[in-house]
Amino acid sequence: MNATATAAEAAPHHAGGHAPQGSLAKLAVGAIGIVFGDIGTSPIYAFRETFAGHHQLAPDQLHIYGVLSLIFWSMMIIVTLKYVTIIMRADNKGEGGSLALLALINRSTSEKRRWSAGIVMLGVFATALFYGDSMITPAVSVLSAVEGLTTVNPAFESFVLPLAIGILVALFFIQSRGTAAVGRFFGPVMLAYFLTIAALGVYHLTSYPTLLLQMLNPLNAAAFYAAEPLPAFIAMGSVVLAVTGAEALYADMGHFGRNPIRVSWVYFVLPALLLNYLGQGAMLLSHTPAEAVELVKNPFFYLASESFRLPLVLLATCATIIASQAVISGAFSVTQQAIQLGFIPRLRITHTSETAAGQIYIPVINWALLVMVVLLVVTFQSSSNLAAAYGIAVTGAMFIDTLLLAVVFFSLWKWSPWKAIPLLALFLLVDVAYFSANLLKVPDGGWFPLLIGAIAFTLLTTWARGRKLMLDRMAEASLPMEVFIKSAASSATRVPGTAVFMTSSAKGVPHALLHNLKHNKVLHERVMLLTVRIEDVPYVAAENRAMTEDYGSGFFRVVLRYGFMEEIDVPGELQRLQGCGPGCKMMDTSFFLARQTLLASSRPGMAIWRERLFSWMLRNAESAMEFFKLPTNRVVELGSQVEI
Repeated sequence: MNATATAAEAAPHHAGGHAPQGSLAKLAVGAIGIVFGDIGTSPIYAFRETFAGHHQLAPDQLHIYGVLSLIFWSMMIIVTLKYVTIIMRADNKGEGGSLALLALINRSTSEKRRWSAGIVMLGVFATALFYGDSMITPAVSVLSAVEGLTTVNPAFESFVLPLAIGILVALFFIQSRGTAAVGRFFGPVMLAYFLTIAALGVYHLTSYPTLLLQMLNPLNAAAFYAAEPLPAFIAMGSVVLAVTGAEALYADMGHFGRNPIRVSWVYFVLPALLLNYLGQGAMLLSHTPAEAVELVKNPFFYLASESFRLPLVLLATCATIIASQAVISGAFSVTQQAIQLGFIPRLRITHTSETAAGQIYIPVINWALLVMVVLLVVTFQSSSNLAAAYGIAVTGAMFIDTLLLAVVFFSLWKWSPWKAIPLLALFLLVDVAYFSANLLKVPDGGWFPLLIGAIAFTLLTTWARGRKLMLDRMAEASLPMEVFIKSAASSATRVPGTAVFMTSSAKGVPHALLHNLKHNKVLHERVMLLTVRIEDVPYVAAENRAMTEDYGSGFFRVVLRYGFMEEIDVPGELQRLQGCGPGCKMMDTSFFLARQTLLASSRPGMAIWRERLFSWMLRNAESAMEFFKLPTNRVVELGSQVEI
């Protein structure tokens, strides 16, 4: 999977921006259960697809040595060096992922606006690719594990699709209840899974121990390329499946911390994965060519003896369910961040736990993913066909991360060119090679994540652009607050209580206030103009939450600042607010919201079709009343029309 973030529901989420709490061992086990599900289940299909996929390779010494060398050095360069060693240092107040990195860069380079537009587009495109990827990952993972039943008994083949679809449907249906109850088992299950695949690898490696040295030798990858340049290039499109999920290590950093993820990767997960790939290679090399051709059709499950194969299928299926859960939770987390940062309209967000802020459920995302995942399984029929569509979104996101990393090197960390350029050249060489190899998959299904990415990118950029145009148009007609107070405070009738006018701009008079005065001809004794501002940091300290300004005559400006990972609770903050007179009592407070109706026009700004798309998104957005947790019986909505 991957692009931006995988914040799994079962993870111990930290509030207030503090470091994750718990011992290193406990956090490392938690990370193994959540962070490594995607990359951990890659051995089920990555080695198989390289040899028995759409572009087959003979399972002989040249190819096995070359492929294992490519897998090892890809893991070292992409996962260990790029993500674990370098990118994980670029955290945004502890949080990781493409959107968090984008917010960090945008905040740090705000004085150099020439950077911003291009950087934002890159970050948004990485997020868009993530949605395409998050549909394929559950489908290919679960289907590949269930297909292991055919290695137990070929007669089970007719049950594979119905069983995989049943598991996926059940997984999406339990999301609304939260996964806290089963989440505590994720770590132990994944521990058992990694220990099992490592043991199976060691068992077969004993029959061909020199294979370890061959994997470590980069000359074997070079020899593969020298002997067969085109097949070696094509094989990279499947080899990259071994590192899908690399960005999850960075994206989940906020839940577990940098050190536990590094420790669990370097000392446990990486060795387990490499041992399993070595075992698959050793098994093929220790059989005759004719036997190897049969074994390579599902080498992961053939590592186990017949009596242990069914338990391995069950364990692998559990691991792929956990990996899929992490991807689904990641989609919820990325969507929440995108809403807060202004790229997606407000959506209904349900919190499935009273104690863990990170456990959220977004119905529209859940059901959209379910429909697309089931369609993918039904359309592609096998994990091998799905693997042809898998990888292009991952490599695209990795390439974008390298470009964002270049900005981090030069603008944030101020690295000297001699230090930064060799690393960037290495990462770009690897990323471009893998991305180019995956472009060959476009006709076989690679078009799907690109299509989903293009649709998501259009929606995200249309919302962000339309929102900016709408705010600009409203600001054009805005009246200065001082002028309004002078004319209105003396002439309007004042009534008891507090009126809170929600406004997206911290300047001028809100439209709702003008409409209320125009139609009702009264003002409350205390009038608050409230703006909720989302900052480019994951958390804002409680003491920095509220900024107030007293205009006199009972008028106050209030700005509530939240981080992009925080839950917004306007009534709770108002009750704690200082500097605006007595505390707000909800029974004496009325909230006034402006509901804009957009009129598409030929004014410069956006194409007419994008204006209509933005208008549709605005109409279907979650009500501000529910999003800001306003009391339902204290809200007044006033409509207005805006041309963009």
